[in-house]
Amino acid sequence: MSNRLNAPNDLRAFWMPFTANRQFKKEPRLFVGAKDMYYTTHDGRQVLDGTAGLWCVNAGHCRPKITEAIREQAGELDYAPAFQLGHPKAFELANRLVDIAPEGMDHVLYTNSGSESVETALKVALAYHRVKGNGSRFRLIGRERGYHGVNFGGISVGGIVANRKMFGTLLTGVDHMPHTHQPGKNNFTRGEPEHGGDIATELERIVTLHDASTIAAVIVEPVAGSTGVLIPPKGYLQKLREICTKHGILLIFDEVITGFGRLGAPFAAQYYDVKPDMITTAKGLTNGVIPMGAVFVTSEIHDAFMNGPEHMIEFFHGYTYSGNPIASAAALATLDTYKEEGLLTRAAELSDYWADALHSLRDCPNVIDIRNTGLIGAIELDPIAGEPTKRAFTAFLKAYESGLLIRTTGDIIALSPPLIIEKQHIDELFGKLRTILQNNI
Repeated sequence: MSNRLNAPNDLRAFWMPFTANRQFKKEPRLFVGAKDMYYTTHDGRQVLDGTAGLWCVNAGHCRPKITEAIREQAGELDYAPAFQLGHPKAFELANRLVDIAPEGMDHVLYTNSGSESVETALKVALAYHRVKGNGSRFRLIGRERGYHGVNFGGISVGGIVANRKMFGTLLTGVDHMPHTHQPGKNNFTRGEPEHGGDIATELERIVTLHDASTIAAVIVEPVAGSTGVLIPPKGYLQKLREICTKHGILLIFDEVITGFGRLGAPFAAQYYDVKPDMITTAKGLTNGVIPMGAVFVTSEIHDAFMNGPEHMIEFFHGYTYSGNPIASAAALATLDTYKEEGLLTRAAELSDYWADALHSLRDCPNVIDIRNTGLIGAIELDPIAGEPTKRAFTAFLKAYESGLLIRTTGDIIALSPPLIIEKQHIDELFGKLRTILQNNI
């Protein structure tokens, strides 16, 4: 066995994110290679990727066009500052992104992650109202069970308790709409649930409570991913758009997960035919290879800042690595790969086969709900009394042992494979999951 397959001899220094560190370091699970749909573990096993890494490797692993673009760019121009200077690929990429974005999304700000994309969008929203003379609009509205990254703005508008409770008062002036999950009404629904669209009207209650003149923006995930794949009920997103338009509130779609083909269209805004004012992205932008994010904004928002003396900075925000040359090259090659292989719409072709396989697990022990849309799925398990999350985490460990990567959140198994998945991979994935679930974990 190659030396590269050997585990490190000391795991102590790395404080791992969102990980049970003590459990992991007793029995480490290490990947040392990847190709297309499979990872290679440190002990030489193949593991089918059922989660696109972490919702991000949409085109599969180690794709030649992307890796070659990174190699060439690193040898040509490794870094260029984005403050008062630029490089061609950042502009080329922005134009390419605008070409596939929903109509009207004509400008792009670069970030380095989904968390930074959210922070950027929230700051744009607040600043936009101020430059428009509406500085009283300072409130930000998120949603219960929402996930918008891990920075202070993101966890403030987010609604996952474990991500918030350790960090004090967070941002002020934030409120939350209720989530849309309705067990008992929508269990085992394929696609958009029938019940719950009227939950969007809770935004009207919040507007009445605070007054519209104080509210800057509403931010939601079109499909709430990290909380366990909550699909928007029919009419819900459309109603949010209607209410925001009525009261002059900006609507932000967090598409860090749903962007770049996950639902069968380039973006969820197109899939659900709802036009937000901003879209946050990351993950699939570079196929997960290099950290990069982007925020799409309308011309109306962008142009509001283009005032005053031309030599003055219009918006005091940005990052050292905004539009990094190597990240830009990776993103351009990723978009090429998506286009050449039809990956931005491929989920639509496989969604029925995916849904049939997913919902076939309905009869397995302890399965209390199954949800799906595009190439996303969730299997909700009945928690073990007094031991929340343990049942799903046990399934995660069993899956890894059997050569399958899944993701769990609470007692929910979440699935989002690379968009290059074939039917035989779907059969393998759900065949292994059935075996695990039938063992009454």
